[in-house]
Amino acid sequence: MGSNVVKAVYEDDDLELVGAVDVSNSDVDAGEIAGIGNIGIKINNSIADIGETDVIVDFTNPDVVEKNVLEALAKNSHVVVGTTGLSQEQISNIENKSAEVGKNVFIAPNFAIGAVLMMELSKKAAKYMDSAEIIEFHHDQKMDAPSGTALKTAQGMDIKSSKIANEKEIVKGSRGGLSDDIRVHSVRLPGLVAHQEVIFGAKGQTLTIRHDSIDRVSFMPGVVAAVKEAPNLKGVTIGLENILEV
Repeated sequence: MGSNVVKAVYEDDDLELVGAVDVSNSDVDAGEIAGIGNIGIKINNSIADIGETDVIVDFTNPDVVEKNVLEALAKNSHVVVGTTGLSQEQISNIENKSAEVGKNVFIAPNFAIGAVLMMELSKKAAKYMDSAEIIEFHHDQKMDAPSGTALKTAQGMDIKSSKIANEKEIVKGSRGGLSDDIRVHSVRLPGLVAHQEVIFGAKGQTLTIRHDSIDRVSFMPGVVAAVKEAPNLKGVTIGLENILEV
């Protein structure tokens, strides 16, 4: 994701790439990592090492994202966050720091516009169906389960999964986990990128709404839009739908 963001920002006429951070590729030209050739911007070890910047984008992992966001805010930068797995307590800490320094944070569980449409359509379908379950599929390096997209989808739907009287789960966890009374199933396999289907059931019928990101470039229009919009927001904003007309 980082290399794709570097490429997307560098190639956008309205944005200027001023720095990059990656502890595993320190001092390497960012353009070389992004596959666009030498661009004269060396990768730094930490956020503290980069110069002044209007917006910092974080795609890391749940163990370090809060620390990164707080450091970015301390540098007087707005922040765009694509890392999922933040707890409500961590979001509260970020909200407090955002208010303290007067800089904005934009967090999205999914930057693919198609994924936002999938969530919005699922909200509408939930009004007319009896029950629903969510299956999300991701690559085998994703650290959090369920995905942020699955959790946000469940939170937005006024529907529940079916309750089966005296159900016996032979293998613990085979019925998935519960999020807002909706069963969520997480699949992790090599070859996947990011995929989700919401399956609805009603008498005599089912409805499936599915989105597939088959390449990480699918996230870049959303990331670029968020980078451009972040300075115009206020405080902490969660969800790409807040800057799209959906």
